[in-house]
Amino acid sequence: MRLHFFALLLLFVLLPACAAHRPLPRPDRVASPPLSFAVPKVDRLVLDNGLRLYLNPDHELPLVRISLMVGAGSIGEPAAKSGLVRLYAAALRSGGAGERDPATFDEELERMAADLAVSSDSYAVSFGLSLQRSDLEAGLAVLADLLRRPRFDARRFELARRQMLEGIRRQNDEPGAVARRALRRTLYGDHPLGRTPTQDSVRAVERSDLLAFHRRYVHPNNLWLAVSGDFDPANIQQLLNNVFGDWPLQPFAVQDVPPLTGPLEPVVLAVHKELPQTTILLGQRGITKDHPDLYALRVMNFILGGGGFNSRLMREVRSNRGLAYSVYSFFQVGRRLPGLFIAGCETRTATVSQVVELMQAELRRITEEPVSSEELELARESLINSFVFAFEGPHEVVGQAMRLDFYGYPEDYLQRYRDHLAAVTADEVLTVARRHLLLDRQTIVLVGDQTAWEGNTEVFGLPVAGLPDEE
Repeated sequence: MRLHFFALLLLFVLLPACAAHRPLPRPDRVASPPLSFAVPKVDRLVLDNGLRLYLNPDHELPLVRISLMVGAGSIGEPAAKSGLVRLYAAALRSGGAGERDPATFDEELERMAADLAVSSDSYAVSFGLSLQRSDLEAGLAVLADLLRRPRFDARRFELARRQMLEGIRRQNDEPGAVARRALRRTLYGDHPLGRTPTQDSVRAVERSDLLAFHRRYVHPNNLWLAVSGDFDPANIQQLLNNVFGDWPLQPFAVQDVPPLTGPLEPVVLAVHKELPQTTILLGQRGITKDHPDLYALRVMNFILGGGGFNSRLMREVRSNRGLAYSVYSFFQVGRRLPGLFIAGCETRTATVSQVVELMQAELRRITEEPVSSEELELARESLINSFVFAFEGPHEVVGQAMRLDFYGYPEDYLQRYRDHLAAVTADEVLTVARRHLLLDRQTIVLVGDQTAWEGNTEVFGLPVAGLPDEE
Protein backbone atom coordinates (compact mmCIF):
# COMPACT_ATOMS: atom_id res chain seq x y z
CA MET A 1 0.00 0.00 0.00
CA ARG A 2 2.83 2.35 0.98
CA LEU A 3 4.60 1.49 -2.29
CA HIS A 4 1.55 2.50 -4.34
CA PHE A 5 1.34 5.79 -2.45
CA PHE A 6 4.98 6.69 -3.22
CA ALA A 7 4.55 5.67 -6.86
CA LEU A 8 1.56 8.00 -7.27
CA LEU A 9 3.41 10.82 -5.50
CA LEU A 10 6.38 10.42 -7.84
CA LEU A 11 4.04 10.50 -10.85
CA PHE A 12 2.49 13.80 -9.78
CA VAL A 13 5.95 15.32 -9.20
CA LEU A 14 7.39 14.20 -12.54
CA LEU A 15 4.43 14.98 -14.82
CA PRO A 16 4.71 18.82 -14.61
CA ALA A 17 8.47 18.57 -15.15
CA CYS A 18 7.93 16.52 -18.31
CA ALA A 19 5.30 18.94 -19.54
CA ALA A 20 7.67 21.84 -19.01
CA HIS A 21 9.98 20.44 -21.69
CA ARG A 22 7.19 20.60 -24.32
CA PRO A 23 6.91 24.22 -25.55
CA LEU A 24 3.38 25.55 -25.70
CA PRO A 25 2.21 26.94 -29.06
CA ARG A 26 2.04 30.70 -29.48
CA PRO A 27 -1.51 32.08 -29.06
CA ASP A 28 -1.51 33.49 -32.61
CA ARG A 29 -0.67 30.03 -33.98
CA VAL A 30 -3.37 28.07 -32.16
CA ALA A 31 -5.64 26.54 -34.78
CA SER A 32 -9.38 26.81 -34.20
CA PRO A 33 -12.34 25.98 -36.39
CA PRO A 34 -13.86 28.96 -38.21
CA LEU A 35 -16.74 30.66 -36.45
CA SER A 36 -20.10 30.16 -38.06
CA PHE A 37 -23.34 31.96 -37.38
CA ALA A 38 -26.70 31.59 -39.08
CA VAL A 39 -29.37 34.26 -38.73
CA PRO A 40 -32.09 32.74 -36.51
CA LYS A 41 -35.41 32.10 -38.19
CA VAL A 42 -38.66 33.63 -36.97
CA ASP A 43 -42.19 32.41 -37.67
CA ARG A 44 -44.21 35.06 -39.47
CA LEU A 45 -48.02 35.00 -39.62
CA VAL A 46 -50.79 37.41 -40.55
CA LEU A 47 -54.25 37.22 -38.97
CA ASP A 48 -57.31 37.63 -41.16
CA ASN A 49 -57.70 41.22 -39.93
CA GLY A 50 -54.17 42.11 -41.11
CA LEU A 51 -52.35 42.01 -37.76
CA ARG A 52 -48.78 40.84 -38.41
CA LEU A 53 -47.30 38.31 -35.96
CA TYR A 54 -43.67 37.33 -35.29
CA LEU A 55 -43.13 34.30 -33.04
CA ASN A 56 -39.95 32.92 -31.47
CA PRO A 57 -40.55 30.30 -28.74
CA ASP A 58 -37.83 29.73 -26.14
CA HIS A 59 -38.39 27.50 -23.09
CA GLU A 60 -35.32 28.35 -21.03
CA LEU A 61 -37.32 30.47 -18.56
CA PRO A 62 -41.07 30.58 -17.75
CA LEU A 63 -41.34 34.12 -19.14
CA VAL A 64 -42.88 35.75 -22.21
CA ARG A 65 -41.97 39.09 -23.81
CA ILE A 66 -44.16 40.98 -26.25
CA SER A 67 -43.33 43.99 -28.43
CA LEU A 68 -45.85 45.82 -30.57
CA MET A 69 -45.54 48.70 -33.04
CA VAL A 70 -48.23 51.03 -34.35
CA GLY A 71 -47.45 52.48 -37.76
CA ALA A 72 -47.61 56.19 -36.88
CA GLY A 73 -45.35 58.58 -35.00
CA SER A 74 -44.40 62.20 -34.43
CA ILE A 75 -43.41 62.69 -38.10
CA GLY A 76 -47.03 63.66 -38.82
CA GLU A 77 -47.56 66.10 -35.97
CA PRO A 78 -48.65 69.66 -36.76
CA ALA A 79 -46.06 72.23 -35.74
CA ALA A 80 -48.50 73.97 -33.39
CA LYS A 81 -48.97 70.71 -31.44
CA SER A 82 -45.45 69.32 -31.45
CA GLY A 83 -45.22 66.73 -28.69
CA LEU A 84 -48.68 65.31 -29.33
CA VAL A 85 -47.53 61.73 -29.97
CA ARG A 86 -45.17 61.68 -27.00
CA LEU A 87 -48.04 62.88 -24.82
CA TYR A 88 -50.31 60.29 -26.44
CA ALA A 89 -47.94 57.46 -25.45
CA ALA A 90 -47.69 58.68 -21.84
CA ALA A 91 -51.43 59.24 -21.41
CA LEU A 92 -52.29 55.94 -23.10
CA ARG A 93 -50.10 53.95 -20.70
CA SER A 94 -51.23 55.74 -17.56
CA GLY A 95 -54.89 56.39 -18.38
CA GLY A 96 -56.56 52.99 -17.81
CA ALA A 97 -58.39 50.80 -20.33
CA GLY A 98 -61.65 48.89 -20.74
CA GLU A 99 -63.45 48.43 -17.43
CA ARG A 100 -60.30 49.31 -15.46
CA ASP A 101 -59.69 52.84 -14.24
CA PRO A 102 -56.02 53.90 -14.06
CA ALA A 103 -55.49 52.61 -10.52
CA THR A 104 -57.18 49.27 -11.22
CA PHE A 105 -55.23 48.90 -14.47
CA ASP A 106 -51.93 49.40 -12.65
CA GLU A 107 -52.99 47.03 -9.86
CA GLU A 108 -53.75 44.31 -12.41
CA LEU A 109 -50.25 44.64 -13.86
CA GLU A 110 -48.73 44.58 -10.37
CA ARG A 111 -50.70 41.43 -9.49
CA MET A 112 -49.10 39.69 -12.47
CA ALA A 113 -45.66 41.23 -11.77
CA ALA A 114 -45.86 42.39 -15.38
CA ASP A 115 -43.93 45.29 -16.88
CA LEU A 116 -45.72 47.40 -19.52
CA ALA A 117 -44.19 50.42 -21.27
CA VAL A 118 -45.37 52.65 -24.13
CA SER A 119 -43.05 54.98 -26.03
CA SER A 120 -42.96 56.89 -29.31
CA ASP A 121 -40.51 58.02 -31.96
CA SER A 122 -40.66 59.66 -35.37
CA TYR A 123 -42.37 56.75 -37.14
CA ALA A 124 -44.02 54.52 -34.53
CA VAL A 125 -45.65 54.11 -31.15
CA SER A 126 -44.10 51.08 -29.44
CA PHE A 127 -45.35 48.84 -26.63
CA GLY A 128 -43.31 46.45 -24.51
CA LEU A 129 -44.85 43.85 -22.17
CA SER A 130 -43.02 41.21 -20.13
CA LEU A 131 -44.76 38.72 -17.84
CA GLN A 132 -44.80 35.19 -16.52
CA ARG A 133 -45.93 32.36 -18.79
CA SER A 134 -48.86 31.58 -16.47
CA ASP A 135 -50.22 35.13 -16.96
CA LEU A 136 -49.95 35.23 -20.75
CA GLU A 137 -53.68 35.07 -21.43
CA ALA A 138 -54.49 37.72 -18.83
CA GLY A 139 -51.63 39.92 -20.05
CA LEU A 140 -52.81 39.77 -23.65
CA ALA A 141 -56.30 40.74 -22.50
CA VAL A 142 -54.84 43.82 -20.75
CA LEU A 143 -52.87 44.73 -23.88
CA ALA A 144 -55.96 44.27 -26.06
CA ASP A 145 -57.95 46.58 -23.78
CA LEU A 146 -55.24 49.22 -24.05
CA LEU A 147 -55.30 49.01 -27.85
CA ARG A 148 -59.04 48.69 -28.35
CA ARG A 149 -60.60 50.47 -25.37
CA PRO A 150 -58.20 53.09 -23.96
CA ARG A 151 -59.68 55.51 -21.41
CA PHE A 152 -57.21 58.42 -21.58
CA ASP A 153 -58.28 59.42 -18.08
CA ALA A 154 -58.49 63.23 -17.92
CA ARG A 155 -56.56 63.56 -14.64
CA ARG A 156 -53.77 61.27 -15.82
CA PHE A 157 -53.65 63.19 -19.10
CA GLU A 158 -53.09 66.45 -17.24
CA LEU A 159 -50.45 64.80 -15.05
CA ALA A 160 -48.63 63.56 -18.17
CA ARG A 161 -48.81 67.07 -19.63
CA ARG A 162 -47.35 68.64 -16.47
CA GLN A 163 -44.52 66.12 -16.44
CA MET A 164 -43.75 66.88 -20.06
CA LEU A 165 -43.81 70.63 -19.43
CA GLU A 166 -41.37 70.18 -16.55
CA GLY A 167 -39.08 68.19 -18.82
CA ILE A 168 -39.13 71.02 -21.36
CA ARG A 169 -38.37 73.54 -18.62
CA ARG A 170 -35.27 71.54 -17.69
CA GLN A 171 -34.18 70.61 -21.22
CA ASN A 172 -31.30 73.09 -21.29
CA ASP A 173 -29.65 71.64 -18.17
CA GLU A 174 -27.57 69.09 -20.11
CA PRO A 175 -25.18 70.66 -22.66
CA GLY A 176 -25.06 67.59 -24.89
CA ALA A 177 -28.84 67.64 -25.29
CA VAL A 178 -28.73 71.36 -26.08
CA ALA A 179 -26.12 70.75 -28.76
CA ARG A 180 -28.00 67.87 -30.41
CA ARG A 181 -31.28 69.77 -30.41
CA ALA A 182 -29.68 72.86 -31.90
CA LEU A 183 -27.98 70.80 -34.60
CA ARG A 184 -31.21 69.04 -35.62
CA ARG A 185 -33.03 72.36 -35.73
CA THR A 186 -30.39 73.85 -38.02
CA LEU A 187 -30.10 70.86 -40.36
CA TYR A 188 -33.81 70.04 -40.66
CA GLY A 189 -35.36 73.47 -40.17
CA ASP A 190 -39.08 73.47 -39.38
CA HIS A 191 -39.50 69.88 -40.58
CA PRO A 192 -40.85 67.52 -37.86
CA LEU A 193 -37.37 65.95 -37.59
CA GLY A 194 -36.03 69.36 -36.57
CA ARG A 195 -38.77 70.41 -34.17
CA THR A 196 -38.75 70.13 -30.41
CA PRO A 197 -41.93 70.35 -28.29
CA THR A 198 -42.33 73.71 -26.58
CA GLN A 199 -44.39 74.85 -23.62
CA ASP A 200 -46.94 76.38 -26.00
CA SER A 201 -47.18 73.38 -28.34
CA VAL A 202 -47.72 70.95 -25.46
CA ARG A 203 -50.35 73.17 -23.84
CA ALA A 204 -52.16 73.26 -27.19
CA VAL A 205 -52.69 69.48 -27.20
CA GLU A 206 -56.18 68.43 -26.07
CA ARG A 207 -57.42 65.06 -24.91
CA SER A 208 -59.53 64.97 -28.09
CA ASP A 209 -56.30 65.10 -30.13
CA LEU A 210 -55.12 61.89 -28.47
CA LEU A 211 -58.44 60.18 -29.18
CA ALA A 212 -58.32 61.32 -32.81
CA PHE A 213 -54.78 59.98 -33.25
CA HIS A 214 -55.82 56.65 -31.74
CA ARG A 215 -58.93 56.30 -33.90
CA ARG A 216 -56.99 57.20 -37.02
CA TYR A 217 -54.03 54.84 -36.68
CA VAL A 218 -54.65 52.05 -34.16
CA HIS A 219 -56.15 49.32 -36.33
CA PRO A 220 -55.14 45.66 -36.54
CA ASN A 221 -53.86 46.10 -40.10
CA ASN A 222 -51.51 48.84 -38.85
CA LEU A 223 -49.97 46.74 -36.06
CA TRP A 224 -46.84 44.57 -35.86
CA LEU A 225 -46.66 42.20 -32.85
CA ALA A 226 -43.65 40.11 -31.77
CA VAL A 227 -43.72 37.39 -29.08
CA SER A 228 -40.80 35.44 -27.59
CA GLY A 229 -40.42 33.13 -24.63
CA ASP A 230 -42.09 30.13 -23.07
CA PHE A 231 -45.16 29.44 -25.21
CA ASP A 232 -46.43 26.82 -27.61
CA PRO A 233 -46.71 28.26 -31.16
CA ALA A 234 -49.98 26.48 -31.94
CA ASN A 235 -51.58 27.54 -28.65
CA ILE A 236 -50.51 31.15 -28.93
CA GLN A 237 -51.93 31.46 -32.43
CA GLN A 238 -55.28 30.39 -31.05
CA LEU A 239 -54.90 32.71 -28.07
CA LEU A 240 -54.05 35.71 -30.28
CA ASN A 241 -57.01 34.90 -32.52
CA ASN A 242 -59.26 34.81 -29.46
CA VAL A 243 -58.00 38.20 -28.27
CA PHE A 244 -57.63 40.06 -31.56
CA GLY A 245 -59.48 37.99 -34.17
CA ASP A 246 -62.83 39.78 -33.78
CA TRP A 247 -61.17 43.19 -34.23
CA PRO A 248 -62.23 44.07 -37.77
CA LEU A 249 -59.82 45.25 -40.43
CA GLN A 250 -60.25 48.97 -41.01
CA PRO A 251 -59.37 51.04 -44.07
CA PHE A 252 -57.12 53.93 -43.07
CA ALA A 253 -54.73 56.42 -44.62
CA VAL A 254 -51.07 55.64 -43.98
CA GLN A 255 -49.36 58.49 -42.13
CA ASP A 256 -47.72 60.94 -44.51
CA VAL A 257 -43.98 61.55 -44.24
CA PRO A 258 -43.39 65.22 -45.11
CA PRO A 259 -40.51 65.70 -47.57
CA LEU A 260 -37.39 67.55 -46.50
CA THR A 261 -36.68 70.98 -47.85
CA GLY A 262 -33.19 71.95 -48.96
CA PRO A 263 -30.53 72.03 -46.22
CA LEU A 264 -29.96 75.32 -44.44
CA GLU A 265 -26.70 77.19 -44.87
CA PRO A 266 -23.97 75.96 -42.48
CA VAL A 267 -23.17 78.12 -39.47
CA VAL A 268 -21.36 78.02 -36.16
CA LEU A 269 -23.99 77.83 -33.39
CA ALA A 270 -22.38 79.33 -30.31
CA VAL A 271 -24.55 78.59 -27.25
CA HIS A 272 -23.32 80.17 -24.04
CA LYS A 273 -23.29 78.17 -20.79
CA GLU A 274 -21.08 78.82 -17.76
CA LEU A 275 -19.10 75.59 -17.98
CA PRO A 276 -15.39 74.71 -17.79
CA GLN A 277 -15.58 72.69 -21.00
CA THR A 278 -17.36 72.96 -24.32
CA THR A 279 -19.45 70.40 -26.20
CA ILE A 280 -18.50 70.29 -29.89
CA LEU A 281 -20.62 68.81 -32.66
CA LEU A 282 -19.89 68.84 -36.39
CA GLY A 283 -22.92 67.73 -38.37
CA GLN A 284 -24.62 67.40 -41.70
CA ARG A 285 -27.46 65.40 -43.25
CA GLY A 286 -26.63 61.76 -43.88
CA ILE A 287 -28.30 58.86 -45.67
CA THR A 288 -31.30 56.53 -45.56
CA LYS A 289 -31.25 52.76 -45.12
CA ASP A 290 -31.75 52.30 -48.87
CA HIS A 291 -28.58 54.12 -49.93
CA PRO A 292 -26.17 51.88 -51.88
CA ASP A 293 -23.19 53.41 -50.01
CA LEU A 294 -24.47 52.19 -46.63
CA TYR A 295 -21.93 49.39 -46.06
CA ALA A 296 -18.89 51.32 -47.24
CA LEU A 297 -19.96 54.22 -45.01
CA ARG A 298 -20.19 51.92 -42.00
CA VAL A 299 -16.61 50.80 -42.61
CA MET A 300 -15.42 54.34 -43.27
CA ASN A 301 -17.05 55.64 -40.09
CA PHE A 302 -15.53 52.87 -37.96
CA ILE A 303 -12.08 53.97 -39.12
CA LEU A 304 -12.87 57.67 -38.71
CA GLY A 305 -14.59 57.84 -35.32
CA GLY A 306 -16.93 54.90 -34.72
CA GLY A 307 -14.30 52.35 -33.67
CA GLY A 308 -13.52 53.71 -30.21
CA PHE A 309 -9.79 53.58 -29.48
CA ASN A 310 -9.23 52.06 -32.92
CA SER A 311 -10.54 55.18 -34.65
CA ARG A 312 -8.51 58.05 -36.04
CA LEU A 313 -10.38 60.78 -34.16
CA MET A 314 -9.88 59.10 -30.79
CA ARG A 315 -6.23 58.37 -31.50
CA GLU A 316 -5.41 61.90 -32.65
CA VAL A 317 -7.45 64.00 -30.22
CA ARG A 318 -7.32 61.87 -27.08
CA SER A 319 -4.46 59.38 -27.24
CA ASN A 320 -1.86 61.56 -28.96
CA ARG A 321 -2.77 64.96 -27.53
CA GLY A 322 -4.95 64.40 -24.44
CA LEU A 323 -7.43 67.09 -25.47
CA ALA A 324 -10.67 65.17 -24.82
CA TYR A 325 -11.89 62.14 -22.91
CA SER A 326 -13.97 60.80 -25.79
CA VAL A 327 -14.19 61.65 -29.50
CA TYR A 328 -16.60 59.92 -31.84
CA SER A 329 -18.50 59.99 -35.11
CA PHE A 330 -21.56 58.16 -36.39
CA PHE A 331 -24.08 58.03 -39.20
CA GLN A 332 -27.71 57.92 -38.06
CA VAL A 333 -29.09 55.80 -40.88
CA GLY A 334 -32.52 57.29 -41.56
CA ARG A 335 -35.35 54.79 -41.81
CA ARG A 336 -37.44 56.83 -44.26
CA LEU A 337 -35.66 60.19 -44.45
CA PRO A 338 -31.93 60.93 -44.23
CA GLY A 339 -30.47 60.81 -40.75
CA LEU A 340 -27.50 62.83 -39.56
CA PHE A 341 -23.74 62.46 -39.67
CA ILE A 342 -22.25 63.74 -36.41
CA ALA A 343 -18.70 64.00 -35.11
CA GLY A 344 -18.38 65.23 -31.55
CA CYS A 345 -16.47 65.54 -28.30
CA GLU A 346 -16.07 67.68 -25.18
CA THR A 347 -12.92 69.66 -24.45
CA ARG A 348 -11.65 72.51 -22.30
CA THR A 349 -12.84 75.88 -23.54
CA ALA A 350 -9.24 77.00 -24.13
CA THR A 351 -8.65 74.14 -26.61
CA VAL A 352 -11.87 74.38 -28.65
CA SER A 353 -10.20 75.87 -31.73
CA GLN A 354 -7.41 73.32 -31.67
CA VAL A 355 -9.82 70.38 -31.34
CA VAL A 356 -12.18 71.57 -34.08
CA GLU A 357 -9.23 72.00 -36.44
CA LEU A 358 -7.91 68.52 -35.57
CA MET A 359 -11.31 66.94 -36.15
CA GLN A 360 -11.71 68.73 -39.47
CA ALA A 361 -8.22 67.65 -40.48
CA GLU A 362 -9.09 63.99 -39.85
CA LEU A 363 -12.35 64.32 -41.80
CA ARG A 364 -10.40 65.90 -44.64
CA ARG A 365 -7.65 63.26 -44.55
CA ILE A 366 -10.06 60.35 -44.96
CA THR A 367 -11.43 62.05 -48.09
CA GLU A 368 -7.97 62.59 -49.58
CA GLU A 369 -6.04 59.35 -49.17
CA PRO A 370 -6.94 55.63 -49.04
CA VAL A 371 -7.16 53.97 -45.65
CA SER A 372 -4.50 51.39 -44.85
CA SER A 373 -5.06 47.68 -45.35
CA GLU A 374 -4.72 47.17 -41.57
CA GLU A 375 -7.42 49.76 -40.83
CA LEU A 376 -9.71 48.30 -43.47
CA GLU A 377 -9.31 44.73 -42.21
CA LEU A 378 -9.87 45.70 -38.57
CA ALA A 379 -12.99 47.71 -39.43
CA ARG A 380 -14.53 44.96 -41.53
CA GLU A 381 -13.77 42.21 -39.02
CA SER A 382 -15.01 44.26 -36.05
CA LEU A 383 -18.30 45.13 -37.74
CA ILE A 384 -18.84 41.58 -38.96
CA ASN A 385 -18.00 40.00 -35.59
CA SER A 386 -20.22 42.42 -33.66
CA PHE A 387 -23.18 41.44 -35.84
CA VAL A 388 -23.93 38.45 -33.62
CA PHE A 389 -24.69 40.74 -30.66
CA ALA A 390 -27.88 41.86 -32.38
CA PHE A 391 -29.20 38.38 -31.54
CA GLU A 392 -28.18 37.98 -27.89
CA GLY A 393 -31.59 36.75 -26.74
CA PRO A 394 -34.78 35.31 -28.23
CA HIS A 395 -36.60 38.63 -28.02
CA GLU A 396 -33.83 40.52 -29.78
CA VAL A 397 -34.20 38.00 -32.61
CA VAL A 398 -37.95 38.37 -32.99
CA GLY A 399 -37.90 42.13 -32.38
CA GLN A 400 -35.26 42.57 -35.07
CA ALA A 401 -37.40 40.67 -37.58
CA MET A 402 -40.44 42.78 -36.73
CA ARG A 403 -38.62 46.10 -37.05
CA LEU A 404 -36.98 45.17 -40.34
CA ASP A 405 -40.40 44.33 -41.81
CA PHE A 406 -41.91 47.48 -40.30
CA TYR A 407 -39.35 49.68 -42.04
CA GLY A 408 -39.40 47.75 -45.30
CA TYR A 409 -35.89 46.30 -45.36
CA PRO A 410 -35.14 43.72 -48.08
CA GLU A 411 -35.99 40.15 -47.11
CA ASP A 412 -32.34 39.05 -47.35
CA TYR A 413 -30.92 42.09 -45.50
CA LEU A 414 -29.63 40.13 -42.48
CA GLN A 415 -28.42 37.17 -44.54
CA ARG A 416 -26.29 39.38 -46.80
CA TYR A 417 -25.23 42.01 -44.24
CA ARG A 418 -21.85 40.45 -43.40
CA ASP A 419 -21.08 39.66 -47.03
CA HIS A 420 -21.68 43.29 -47.98
CA LEU A 421 -19.30 44.47 -45.26
CA ALA A 422 -16.63 41.93 -46.17
CA ALA A 423 -16.69 43.11 -49.79
CA VAL A 424 -15.91 46.78 -48.98
CA THR A 425 -12.60 47.94 -50.47
CA ALA A 426 -10.25 50.80 -49.63
CA ASP A 427 -11.19 52.50 -52.89
CA GLU A 428 -14.87 52.36 -51.94
CA VAL A 429 -14.12 53.85 -48.53
CA LEU A 430 -12.32 56.75 -50.21
CA THR A 431 -15.15 57.22 -52.72
CA VAL A 432 -17.94 57.34 -50.14
CA ALA A 433 -15.91 59.61 -47.85
CA ARG A 434 -15.52 62.09 -50.70
CA ARG A 435 -19.18 61.76 -51.63
CA HIS A 436 -20.71 62.09 -48.17
CA LEU A 437 -18.32 64.00 -45.90
CA LEU A 438 -18.99 67.53 -47.09
CA LEU A 439 -16.86 69.70 -44.85
CA ASP A 440 -18.05 72.89 -46.49
CA ARG A 441 -21.68 71.93 -45.69
CA GLN A 442 -21.20 71.02 -42.03
CA THR A 443 -22.68 73.05 -39.20
CA ILE A 444 -20.59 73.39 -36.03
CA VAL A 445 -22.26 73.56 -32.60
CA LEU A 446 -20.38 74.85 -29.56
CA VAL A 447 -22.09 74.72 -26.16
CA GLY A 448 -20.05 76.19 -23.33
CA ASP A 449 -18.33 79.40 -22.33
CA GLN A 450 -18.56 81.54 -25.48
CA THR A 451 -16.86 84.69 -24.21
CA ALA A 452 -13.92 83.98 -26.55
CA TRP A 453 -16.25 84.36 -29.55
CA GLU A 454 -18.06 87.50 -28.40
CA GLY A 455 -18.18 90.07 -31.18
CA ASN A 456 -17.02 87.57 -33.83
CA THR A 457 -19.19 87.34 -36.89
CA GLU A 458 -17.19 84.46 -38.36
CA VAL A 459 -15.39 81.45 -36.85
CA PHE A 460 -13.80 78.50 -38.69
CA GLY A 461 -14.80 80.18 -41.93
CA LEU A 462 -18.53 80.15 -41.06
CA PRO A 463 -20.94 82.83 -39.82
CA VAL A 464 -21.69 82.74 -36.08
CA ALA A 465 -25.33 82.37 -34.96
CA GLY A 466 -27.17 81.85 -31.69
CA LEU A 467 -29.45 79.03 -30.55
CA PRO A 468 -32.24 78.54 -33.12
CA ASP A 469 -35.66 79.76 -32.07
CA GLU A 470 -37.69 76.76 -30.85
CA GLU A 471 -40.93 78.61 -30.41
